[in-house]
Amino acid sequence: MNSAYLVTGGNMGNRQEQLSFAAKLVEERCGHVIDKSSLYETAAWGKTDQAPFLNQALVLETSLNARDLLNEILYIENLMGRDRIEKYGPRIIDIDIIFFNHQVIKEPGLVVPHPEMTRRRFVLEPLAEVIPAYIHPVYYRTVSELLAQCDDTLPVKKVL
Repeated sequence: MNSAYLVTGGNMGNRQEQLSFAAKLVEERCGHVIDKSSLYETAAWGKTDQAPFLNQALVLETSLNARDLLNEILYIENLMGRDRIEKYGPRIIDIDIIFFNHQVIKEPGLVVPHPEMTRRRFVLEPLAEVIPAYIHPVYYRTVSELLAQCDDTLPVKKVL
């Protein structure tokens, strides 16, 4: 069995409902969600002239390998109406694989650990709630340490 650590987010429609539905679909299609973080409201990153996001971390046990997990996640995003029109633009749902076991994966279309995660407070805050002692397999620091060292100053607020 594999362990995958995902972060979901969205800023369109009923954000809380969208994240809940995404977690349900991940459970149905990908494996067992064994833990979830609280919901965090975050200012938009990268393109700031849009509504704030809700984000949540999911801890998943899965029999899927990383590539098959990514394919299922892309299917879920598509099913939920995700349009990839504008980089960093508004979206109904975004699901990212942040970590997969303790593997380092560099393949076309699949890079794990997520290459931007250490620069994004909206990823680190929910992850630090559910896996604070997880050690990043490239930087050899815990998620809590990465959060403490993060230069991102955009506000991230626990809401539920």
